[in-house]
Amino acid sequence: MALEDEKRGTPDILPRPDFHFRGEVGRTYADSDPAQFPQPVQAPAKAPNVVLILLDDVGFGQFSTFGGGVPSPTMDRLAEEGLRYNHFHTTALCSPTRAALITGRNHHSASFAGITELATGYDGYSCVLPRNCGTVGEVLRQNGYMTAWIGKNHNTPTWELSAAGPYDRWANGLGFDYFYGFNAGDMNHWNPLLFENRDLVPASDDPDYHLTEDLADKAIAWVRKVKSIAPDRPYFLYVAPGATHAPHQAPQSWIDKFKGQFDMGWDAYREQTLERQKKLGVVPQGTDLTERSPGLPAWEGLAPDQQRLYARMMEVFAAYGAQVDTAMGRVIDAVKALPDADNTIIVYIAGDNGSSAEGGLEGSLNENLFFNGFPEKWEDNFKVIDELGGPKHFNHFPSSWAHAMNTPFQWTKQVASHFGGTRNPMIISWPERIKDKGALREQFLHVIDIVPTLYEACGITAPRELNGVPQKDIEGISFAFTFEDGKADSRRRTQYFELACNRGLYHDGWMASAPSFAPWIPTRPEDWSPDKQVWELYKLDGDFSQAHDVAAEHPEKLRELQDLWWAEASKYSVLPLDWRGTIRMNAEAMGRPSLVGKRTQVTYHEGMLALPDAACLPMLNKSWKITADIEVPEKGEGMLITQGGSEGGYGLYLREGKPTFVYNFLGVERPTFAAEAAIPKGRAKLEVEFGYDGGGMGKGGTVTLRVDGKQVAQGRLERTVPIQFSIGEGLDIGMDTGSAVDWTYQLPFRFNGRIEQVDVEVFPGK
Repeated sequence: MALEDEKRGTPDILPRPDFHFRGEVGRTYADSDPAQFPQPVQAPAKAPNVVLILLDDVGFGQFSTFGGGVPSPTMDRLAEEGLRYNHFHTTALCSPTRAALITGRNHHSASFAGITELATGYDGYSCVLPRNCGTVGEVLRQNGYMTAWIGKNHNTPTWELSAAGPYDRWANGLGFDYFYGFNAGDMNHWNPLLFENRDLVPASDDPDYHLTEDLADKAIAWVRKVKSIAPDRPYFLYVAPGATHAPHQAPQSWIDKFKGQFDMGWDAYREQTLERQKKLGVVPQGTDLTERSPGLPAWEGLAPDQQRLYARMMEVFAAYGAQVDTAMGRVIDAVKALPDADNTIIVYIAGDNGSSAEGGLEGSLNENLFFNGFPEKWEDNFKVIDELGGPKHFNHFPSSWAHAMNTPFQWTKQVASHFGGTRNPMIISWPERIKDKGALREQFLHVIDIVPTLYEACGITAPRELNGVPQKDIEGISFAFTFEDGKADSRRRTQYFELACNRGLYHDGWMASAPSFAPWIPTRPEDWSPDKQVWELYKLDGDFSQAHDVAAEHPEKLRELQDLWWAEASKYSVLPLDWRGTIRMNAEAMGRPSLVGKRTQVTYHEGMLALPDAACLPMLNKSWKITADIEVPEKGEGMLITQGGSEGGYGLYLREGKPTFVYNFLGVERPTFAAEAAIPKGRAKLEVEFGYDGGGMGKGGTVTLRVDGKQVAQGRLERTVPIQFSIGEGLDIGMDTGSAVDWTYQLPFRFNGRIEQVDVEVFPGK
């Protein structure tokens, strides 16, 4: 029987009205009707559990289940008992995909045209999730589900991530009873900054700690706990690990498994992957391999040491990916051990976009260099080839490997015009309902289709009013019909794509594509114009991979789709188009909200930890001064103030009693200024003053270190961080959370004295 025939209605206005006793009430309980209690909301009868897994930065041709070179036994197992989808699409970037995933609305409709760190003030670009786009977590929770979000949250505005709140757009405020994870685009997997609900999680003292395993452990613990407490209630478990987003970090034992397996290089990998994809049937037999995207080098033209470095980077990446799929297998095992396992929908999405090319053409030791607009040289990276994947580096493989991970398509993450950026593998298992086990589904789907599909499967009505706010219509289309009918036509006729002016439009089997900027080039020309974009046209029936541009043969069809793109853009708040590059990462330049306001001086006290950059005084591209009033014990040791981490930042600390200031320039260099003598026991005032040279962004200046007004060290910074200190780490007083800004001390490097206060002052215009 089709799912729609069994659909059970639930209220379309949430929350339900408050309970009201309807019996007779006398003067006393003795002459009143028996008391009644409001009963907990019950989910629809036989409502399934839901496990939603979303990996990060994964290409279509990355994992073995879809023909890639990275083993994925968990995906294999789910595919054998469920369905594989090879026409599922995302938005080409993480925050937009995630906003669409949890709301069922297009990413611009949900105000997420980019990641939160790129927000601007236009309707489609604010990265403030509108109240009229209620989340699947909130709707399921108010319909009797237990809800949890484990892993990455990149849908909270950066200026709302401090301990001052507000918390209504943290995961708990978006409908999830429990949250354990990180509030950022990516995270150091060896030394992460994590939150449990709203509380900072103390750093682990396990020498073998790794974030991927921790997230799997927490997901398992939660689902076992709640089903033990309330076995009759269904649950919604959303698991979003940080892998395989940079940094590519994995245990050495995993890395060793892949030694030598990618020595063939990216060009041969693409050819081999396409052959495997054809054998598996996940692409049609006539699929052609697209050409290498413009600007990417051929493997055979690289120097031998370059090939050795890049093969090693791919080994690390493969280890990272294989580990996360295995860890998700542990979660699935725990779910399948529960009594109602067969009535559990498992949606496993391999990527929120295509594989990432943000490592640049030559690979990267620190992705934050890319976001600050600095390229890297492979010769420098080669020097630490044996450290890749470990805690010292925020490493990322070269763009050409990302392109290979997206086989057979063109382009990569960020390029929404082509399937290399937007087509991701998806697997759905539901033993109680899906009987066509191991089959392939080829209907054209988009990430916004997940929410209405879950609502239909769970027997829940999408609310027209939620928490007092009239709701936007769900823009996705349920594909629950594909669970039983593999030959049914696609119900999605049209879907627009746009990200940073990379534009595309799908309509009735045609795809119009207009790429704008290569994602490995962080800068954008100011005089660029969308009117000068060159559009391509693909007839997807017979051209699965977008290998054959037929724009010249069908100019009328191309014109039709171009005009339709502008109509869709107007409908879904895509306008105005914005092609600015890394400058949008600078919150001060963009004028984004900040708790700092117009203040130029802030006083911090001991216990201030993980204060996000958006709540800190903007110290970049200007002069500043730090003053720390402290009580020093014998042999004073520890961190006084630090901001950032291994990928960039600064720190003022005592080492063997000696005041020391270190400036981490994006992991490339760490100029250090230290006093020659230790501070004696007692009260002391430490000052670090930076005099900026001026003349633009990222310039140098003079650092002066003083103790009780007396200069104890001085020197120059020849260059400074221009855009952002770090990606996901903040400011600490009295210790160092997250990763270390310097490698000369052991985390958490807690100060063994007393900190009265630390004052930070900035001097705009100086």
